Amino acid sequence: MFSAREGVDDAFLSSRVSLDLGDAEIIDAPHSHAAAEKAVELVRTGKAELLMKGSLHTDELLAEVVKRETGIRTGRRISHVFVMDVPGHSHTLFITDAAVNIAPDLDAKRDIIQNAIDLFAGLGLGVPKVAILSAVETVTTSIPSTIEAAALCKMSDRGQITGGELDGPLAFDNAISPEAARIKGIKSPVAGQAQILVVPDLEAGNMLAKNLSFLSRADAAGIVLGARVPIILTSRADNVMTRMASCAVATLFRQSQIAKQPIQA
Repeated sequence: MFSAREGVDDAFLSSRVSLDLGDAEIIDAPHSHAAAEKAVELVRTGKAELLMKGSLHTDELLAEVVKRETGIRTGRRISHVFVMDVPGHSHTLFITDAAVNIAPDLDAKRDIIQNAIDLFAGLGLGVPKVAILSAVETVTTSIPSTIEAAALCKMSDRGQITGGELDGPLAFDNAISPEAARIKGIKSPVAGQAQILVVPDLEAGNMLAKNLSFLSRADAAGIVLGARVPIILTSRADNVMTRMASCAVATLFRQSQIAKQPIQA
């Protein structure tokens, strides 16, 4: 295990929290930009399998990730997924994208959805039901996100998005509540049973995720997908549970990625 970070006294850390770092290699960097650059280099050269944000700003880390010559980008758009365990709800919810893409266009949303589907499947959860959210469940020209939702569903029909069942537009209530879907007469294998919630933009996703966390006391994990390896993107204010859950999700998904890689002779 490697760690690139701003200079920290390891002896002080070990004595303060009684933490044995074992054989982990600590690579000091003079400042946060250098720490981000070094961490990305470790991944790019195959010396690390995961990337985790520490106390530096998200922009500092992702700027290094997406650099054309020295980053770890792929052909897929980078996006964020919240994995949320909501008390009283029957299953885990995946919410995307609430942290990276501010106002994604149709092509970006295609990648956002595919990243979330790949994560769901990579965690061994099967074929997800994907709800593309808007304010209403009918296509209307006055709400552009409903038109994009309909287009994304057709893209799925044409094989441009694979591995999941898509439906949209759906409002939040009839996406997760079978009763709400029944009352509104929505006949769909996704309505009322959605497992992945695709929000129209970052503002909507951020408010939804924080609403579930602070009002419903949901436990959350957060990772970024679309780079060569999963990126554990937690907030500096996140608690230990969130950090550990995010690490666990990223580790399981990375293991599934490695298992799919062809064995080299």
